[in-house]
Amino acid sequence: MQPATDFPPDHSGAVIPLHLVLATPAKVLCSAVFLSGRSLEDARRHSLLHALFVHHLHDVLLDLVEVAVDDDERAVTVSVPLDRATVEKIVTGYRAYYGDLDANWQAETERLVTLGSVSRTAQFLGDQGSVIVPSDDRSLGFTPVSVRTTLPDPGTQDWPMGDAAGAEISPVDREAVAAAIDDGFRGDLTATAAVVVLHRGEIVGERYRDGIDAYTQLESWSMGKSLTGTLIGVLIQQGHLSLDQPAPIREWQGAGDPRADIRIRDLMQMSGGLLYSGQDDPRRRWPLGVPEHLYIYSDAVNAFERAISAPAEHTPGTVGRYRNCDPLTLGAIVRRTVTEKLGENYHQWPQAALFDRIGIRRQVLETDWYGNFLLTGFDYGTARNWSRLGQLYLQDGIWEGERVLPKGWSEFVSTPAPGWDEPRYGGQFWLNGTREFDLPEEAYFMAGYGEQRVFVVPSAELVVVRMGHRSDTDAPREATNAMLRQLMEAVRAA
Repeated sequence: MQPATDFPPDHSGAVIPLHLVLATPAKVLCSAVFLSGRSLEDARRHSLLHALFVHHLHDVLLDLVEVAVDDDERAVTVSVPLDRATVEKIVTGYRAYYGDLDANWQAETERLVTLGSVSRTAQFLGDQGSVIVPSDDRSLGFTPVSVRTTLPDPGTQDWPMGDAAGAEISPVDREAVAAAIDDGFRGDLTATAAVVVLHRGEIVGERYRDGIDAYTQLESWSMGKSLTGTLIGVLIQQGHLSLDQPAPIREWQGAGDPRADIRIRDLMQMSGGLLYSGQDDPRRRWPLGVPEHLYIYSDAVNAFERAISAPAEHTPGTVGRYRNCDPLTLGAIVRRTVTEKLGENYHQWPQAALFDRIGIRRQVLETDWYGNFLLTGFDYGTARNWSRLGQLYLQDGIWEGERVLPKGWSEFVSTPAPGWDEPRYGGQFWLNGTREFDLPEEAYFMAGYGEQRVFVVPSAELVVVRMGHRSDTDAPREATNAMLRQLMEAVRAA
């Protein structure tokens, strides 16, 4: 095993890696404009702050960044002019946040001033979403393809396979549900974008903020980890993988390689044990100026290759940590299984294997520069799409009488992973074992940055989707909990 080490500095010599920091908002804004169809004004207001907050420079950079949209190239460029006054402001803000970082701040100030400006660009590729454009002249590492549903117009089919209103099943008071949802939207700081509530599989409440509707693809962030786990479940149900097999990563099969002992189960439970720096590690241990956990959102990088090349740090299954290397390795397993074993098109396979089967006509799985699904954070779906996925889990993987996921899969993902100190994580799903949310302890949920949530509450036959744009205040969490409390009261009263 390899101990955690102090990594060398970024190869560019940067202490403050603006070339990485600006790539994330460029990608997020590009997707907001060209994928979601939102105005640049709306995207700046609701998504720019959020994207900058990833790297903890939002307070400094929000009023400094310049955004340019190229409609012909379907690209967005984010830049910051760097005069001395601006640089000093950035350096002061960075030093305040990373107070324990020892660096030559005078040299860093001069380096940034000499640059004159820093900019990064993202480009929209269609059904594979937006990608961060590299700073060099590398060609795109894959060929984008169109992804099309085989399902008819959603207005011609009843919910849940379509969007037409079906028979009323739930006895819950719709006015009480609406009042609860109102609490979820209360106050500008909540930044709530969409809420959908299902009871017994029926939509009993739904609301969207201005400019958003039931067909708007919204940034879903790390809820995509649960989606990666779902694709693994589909492959297991089809007989191509099993939970307890060693992860089929050929790079790990050399003699004496401790990674050969990592099972698919360990990766599902975020307990693979790979050496991969996270936000909770000291700043000095970030190899490129940002943690490896976030680097994949910050450059034109082969995310799967970086994940599977990480050495072992802990014995598999013994240490639970929130690290993107585990779901990215699962993603590599999906890609290799689909292309090498099934002989199918990787980018089109999820639509046929999962989404068409549960009434989802479009879910945009964004990729890195090399065509790898970056579902650890770059994925877009509608609130109704996510509610269908939640309902699939509530029904233990059965949809319209057909088994999509293995029997007992919902129990597996909602059972505490043994490597975690607290009952907070299952199998690519978070758990309510510490009663973080005002729901029964049995509740489990998909979770993403900005309080993206899909709550599954089996005893209440309840699925709640909440999507939004902000994580820099407690307001979204407080509003979500207020909504959940009232929803539970409404269900109990039914």
